[in-house]
Amino acid sequence: MSTRPWRFHRVAAVFATLVGLVASACTTVAEGEMPRPAQASPVPAAAPSQEPTPDQVTLGTDRPRQSQGVVAAGGADSVYNYGPTLMVEDGKYRMWWCSQLGAAVPPGDDILLAEAPAPGGPYTGPDGSPALAVFSGGGGFDAMHTCDPSVIRVGGTYYLYYTGAAGDHAHGNAIGLATSRDGRTWTRANGGKPVVTAAHDVSRDNVYGAGQPAAVYLDGWFHLMFTDTTGRDAGWNGAGQFVLRAKDPTFASGVEILSPGGFRKASSTAGRLRSVVDAFSVDFMWVAALDAFAIAHETQDGTTITFWDRDFRRAPYKPVLIPGPWEEGPGLVRGPEGHAPLSVDAPCDRVPIDLVRATRIGAAPTDLMMFGADVTGSGACAEPARALKALEGFAMPSPQRTIDLVRDGALVRVERRSVAEKLAVRVLDHRVPALDSVPVAARLTASAAVVRADSRLGFVLDDGRLWPITDPAVATLNSSPMTPVSPSVFDSYRRGPDLAAR
Repeated sequence: MSTRPWRFHRVAAVFATLVGLVASACTTVAEGEMPRPAQASPVPAAAPSQEPTPDQVTLGTDRPRQSQGVVAAGGADSVYNYGPTLMVEDGKYRMWWCSQLGAAVPPGDDILLAEAPAPGGPYTGPDGSPALAVFSGGGGFDAMHTCDPSVIRVGGTYYLYYTGAAGDHAHGNAIGLATSRDGRTWTRANGGKPVVTAAHDVSRDNVYGAGQPAAVYLDGWFHLMFTDTTGRDAGWNGAGQFVLRAKDPTFASGVEILSPGGFRKASSTAGRLRSVVDAFSVDFMWVAALDAFAIAHETQDGTTITFWDRDFRRAPYKPVLIPGPWEEGPGLVRGPEGHAPLSVDAPCDRVPIDLVRATRIGAAPTDLMMFGADVTGSGACAEPARALKALEGFAMPSPQRTIDLVRDGALVRVERRSVAEKLAVRVLDHRVPALDSVPVAARLTASAAVVRADSRLGFVLDDGRLWPITDPAVATLNSSPMTPVSPSVFDSYRRGPDLAAR
């Protein structure tokens, strides 16, 4: 098992620090004992770097939920399972996490993959096994251990940020990056070198270094949150979360670091000027309905969710708690780019927050279980800009007895309801008043032209753009003939957003 920043038993001085930390911050459940059902509720943050402001909104929570037992495990000889990252895509839930399989070489931490039809599992490997080892140690900085995965997908590329270590020596942990086309077969990026290393600002007893990354893609920027026990603004025990962003996924150029005054340009990834939460092993996501980042970190009674605006300047909401036992940091259920899933039944008011975390200490953290709740009171549809974000993929009646589909922050007016139902996450029963002032970007009329090049197809709408679709049945429902064109002609159209719900 790789070195952990707060479970670091290989160095006596750090272990002494750990004892005090776990005693004050960890809730456990006896072996074989099932935890009580979670009851989510608003709580104050436990030692955050977030200063309360008078205008913070108090959110509600309801619909608490948790799995009935362990949802995933490596099976075979895996003695630990922790540090998950989850992605929902195409109706399937995929989870990567840290474990160790004897069959995977070299000996050390491996990253496993399993999939499920629901966030609460059960998860199985894509090959039918309990879990599939998809990433293990290489020959460089990560020669022995690869752990703490965070996976996002941008376009057709999956990005895996992870903690790597060549052994168990002090400050040996660093953050690496690998890419994939399917989430299973990975290629190391950046020449196999780390993308973030320890800053070495301060010497502390906790000699973990840099690791535990969490990634989000927003507005063209790769955002990376991570632990660095040597960072200037880390706590006495090395706890703290730092944020970098860049349009380059390797963070080799155009880097901005989070400072007390917001993001600022930097010549490297080394600045550790401001920690956003006093914690280890966190996950985070962008919540469009709240127009805020949500950071999930463990506190005494469970996982606290702390909120920051997109520039980490203001905390617009009071934290909430997803209670229950834990033994290692949570992995949030997120969309491909690290964004929160939308509520299908109440997108204007609810945000579903589901997560998986290790709940028992054996030889190491294990027993991955799912916990969750809905956050309520977002008020996401009170004004047009936020409503367009919260209603992405939804449709509703238009003033002209047609259907308006929200796609990529714009309205597409669809003549046939049957077509809108095929394209949308859901067609709402009533129109959202905040969208009455939003102009229609394009119209999808009956029999609108469809062009096709090999397996690619799309509607050519009245704005002159090609709006891709994936299912030929949509064209049939719309009575649209499909015109074959060459790939070069297809690519020559100005491109609109994908019309199909995703």
